[in-house]
Amino acid sequence: MSKSISANEVKDHNIVEKGLYIIIDNGVYEMAGFVDEHPGGAKILKRVGGKDASKQFWKYHNESVLKKYQDRLKIGEVKEEAKL
Repeated sequence: MSKSISANEVKDHNIVEKGLYIIIDNGVYEMAGFVDEHPGGAKILKRVGGKDASKQFWKYHNESVLKKYQDRLKIGEVKEEAKL
């Protein structure tokens, strides 16, 4: 079962020291341990930390990249917020 993570919790993890979460297609990925390995450099991951990075991700990657790292980096899914 996948952990549900609120969008606000993702926003709170916007720097490496806090965990550096990003969202890709509703999946939440913890990138703090990956920033130094990222072939495109740490700068872009730090720029999208705490945000939905789907558009930027798909611009430079294909599905095989997501599959390759998903087991290692995915920590959950963004939970739906109640609408009042």
